Amino acid sequence: MTFTPKFKTLVEIYRHSTKAFAKRPLFGVKQGDTWQWLTYGEFGDRVEAMRAALELLGVGKGDRVAVIANNRVEWAVAAYATYGRSAAFVPMYEAQHDTDWIHILRDCGAKVVFTADETIRDRIKGIQSELPELAHIVVIDGTGDAGSVSYEELIERGRGKSSPIVEPDAEDVAGYIYTSGTTGMPKGVLLCHRNFAYNVSAIHAIFPLTPDDRSLSFLPWAHSFGQVIELHTLLSMGSSMAIAESVPQIIPNLAEVHPTLLIAVPRIFNRIYDGLHKKMAQESPFRRRLFAAAVSTAAERKALAARGGSSGWLELKFRLLDRLVGAKVRARFGGRLKYAISGGAAISKGVADFIDDLGIQVYEGYGLTETSPMATANAPGHRKIGSVGRAVPGTRIEIDIAATDDPTQGEIVVHGHNVMMGYNGLPDENAKVLTADGGLRTGDMGRLDEDGYLYITGRIKEQYKLENGKYVVPSPLEELLKLSPYITSVMIYGANRPFNVGLIVPDREVLEAWAKDQGLQTADYAALLADPKVYAQIEAELAERSKDFRHFERIKKFRLIGEDFTVENEMLTPSLKVKRRVVIKAYNDELAALYDGAE
Repeated sequence: MTFTPKFKTLVEIYRHSTKAFAKRPLFGVKQGDTWQWLTYGEFGDRVEAMRAALELLGVGKGDRVAVIANNRVEWAVAAYATYGRSAAFVPMYEAQHDTDWIHILRDCGAKVVFTADETIRDRIKGIQSELPELAHIVVIDGTGDAGSVSYEELIERGRGKSSPIVEPDAEDVAGYIYTSGTTGMPKGVLLCHRNFAYNVSAIHAIFPLTPDDRSLSFLPWAHSFGQVIELHTLLSMGSSMAIAESVPQIIPNLAEVHPTLLIAVPRIFNRIYDGLHKKMAQESPFRRRLFAAAVSTAAERKALAARGGSSGWLELKFRLLDRLVGAKVRARFGGRLKYAISGGAAISKGVADFIDDLGIQVYEGYGLTETSPMATANAPGHRKIGSVGRAVPGTRIEIDIAATDDPTQGEIVVHGHNVMMGYNGLPDENAKVLTADGGLRTGDMGRLDEDGYLYITGRIKEQYKLENGKYVVPSPLEELLKLSPYITSVMIYGANRPFNVGLIVPDREVLEAWAKDQGLQTADYAALLADPKVYAQIEAELAERSKDFRHFERIKKFRLIGEDFTVENEMLTPSLKVKRRVVIKAYNDELAALYDGAE
């Protein structure tokens, strides 16, 4: 685990990059029909002014500054200005509820909060009486009022004023990142400068990017994966980030900004996979055969190379098909896309192989907010698709088989510089996850192969027993089923029950197209979901895609539901994880009915 970091604090990263890459583009924002780029030097000027402004507000060492906003330039300016005051930055999501904001702002004791707009500003003012330590509200898009100041007014106050950086120690808290709350109230993960900067340094050691690299930023910086792997890491390397207009605009934005890497969670890659297959389904038989040949040839070439072999004919065939198919697909994503970096959850091997075979190299990693977040990663020259890679420099992975009933897998325990300082004010929770020798119990199940590559096999908390005593880990099958063109979302349920059942959200567009071909009515969607022929079609999909799973792991009965799991209906976290307890509560009667008459 010996490791010499390139950076020890986020302030070092900021100081290095704004000087070394001053004239290069950093952030791109679409204004009208064009993308406007802010340079590293211009970003540095804004940070200097905001740091002085925060000093005027009384922000100093150990204070907390919060933000409620989606990714935007002002978010990054406020963050790096906060680090320069040796204070901690606390991000939140615009999509969260007031109760979450109250909990987080009170828990961290924020002195200042930046809000995206006047609507959020007014909501915060409405709950400010419950937040005795909150002294200042800053509204980014909007004007100040009696209880707030506008972002532009605040930064203007700091322009031209000298405010030297208050150097933080590596062990000083740099950020509170709150967990997604899938199992209860969000917990404040305390991450110090060392946690962040050493993790960025580890990426430099295994996956060096260049100033010519660019991402399209849409994964929330409020989430540890987006914040560290994209914002801090790309800034440290002189790379650039275009800030996506919205998730529905990802594909058009990719074509406009020509990124070299796509940093996303599996749900986004699943959409790309599904979208390309839907598009090909509408093409001519010749084009479909050509597409299939391109993908299969790329897979054959990759498999041969993995065995140390090569073939001149295969190489020629690959290059021709890649020019006819692969290059055209990549052109939809801007034409320069080289890397797809996946994290936040396990990506399906089928999806990863598919994207990789299109000429976009897939690199999957693993970690938690509590590990800053990266613990393992695949990297150039060291990659196994299906795994989440090897331990990053300065870390070690241990598998505790005592946590499962299976000697081939166990709970993943992470040791190293990336392990959090602890949960804010929760000593009992810390005792549950932090080991005596400084490791972190992740709650994830996994195994290591002979080369040290880690494979994720499920979540300890999601693992449950059926009535017959057999253990089920639902997530691997759920992810596989979501690759069906007929299925958008699925949740498997069966704890202490005789068999597994499922809640399935069909892909409405695909299902209605199939129904029309079958002569079924589509005007009443609820009635369509209740049609026995539809049930039979989905049942056939489940049987085909579950065939490699053990019989007791499969879904025996299911209910088709019309409403997807979303952040808005509180069934997904802002980082797009399913809140199982919320879904189970919402569909308790439907789930119970699936067991009526069960033996």
